[in-house]
Amino acid sequence: MRAAISLAAILLIVSCRDAQRTFREPRTGLRFVLIPAGRFEMGSPATEKGHRGDETLHYVTLTKPFYMSATEVTQEQWTTVMGSIPSHFQGRNLPVESVSWFEVQEFLRRLNASNEGYFRLPTEAEWEYACRAGSTGSYSFGEHLSASVANYDGRAPKPVASFPANAWGLYDMHGNVWEWCADEYCPYSSSEVSDPFQACGSPYKVIRGGSWYFGADSGRSALRYTHEPRLRGFSIGFRVVRETPDSRGDAEEINKTAAFAGRRFIKSVFP
Repeated sequence: MRAAISLAAILLIVSCRDAQRTFREPRTGLRFVLIPAGRFEMGSPATEKGHRGDETLHYVTLTKPFYMSATEVTQEQWTTVMGSIPSHFQGRNLPVESVSWFEVQEFLRRLNASNEGYFRLPTEAEWEYACRAGSTGSYSFGEHLSASVANYDGRAPKPVASFPANAWGLYDMHGNVWEWCADEYCPYSSSEVSDPFQACGSPYKVIRGGSWYFGADSGRSALRYTHEPRLRGFSIGFRVVRETPDSRGDAEEINKTAAFAGRRFIKSVFP
């Protein structure tokens, strides 16, 4: 009897721990996986095929864990929050695209009003760290990308999670649609940094991951691309970070900057 109780207790503990590694937002059904804190080398070496000058190698430490959505936000999830579909390509499980950075901020504001956590876009460093998932090569799957693991050089986006996840359970980090980041496009530091959030007065925001419309090189883990935050794009979508409780202050600072930048635009589009 005592052994049976002990076994039940162990199973309960394991179950609770597993539950803490994932989170499902109840309104949209968006599933999140827990990304551990850690240190990694961001950027790429000059010897990497496709290397660009803005990919300066430098160490980054992310001091706190965070949740990241396992998939790009779908059209069904966007519609649940916003009430309409802006996408060029239609399909409830396709990633939402043709959404500006400012429109994404409004989506996040409404999602946060549900009091199911604190949601925001990933910083560029968080995005690359999660994309790499412990890898150090050109892609999380190795030095080469193939059509069996990502959607690139194609004709349209595909339903989310159509390809294998990376080592941390994140789908479509290479290809399908570009993903908005919180940061402005700024030069990297040449020295080690902790929890970076880039704001330098740039008129551009960073997008990451490549897309169905671009070649495999666009999906390199280190590749940085840009887009004006007021503009849409039929191959640009996003995924979401959910803060762990002890990271709330950092998230508020990032979202405060975003809200200040986009307040007038958002009010004009979403009265």
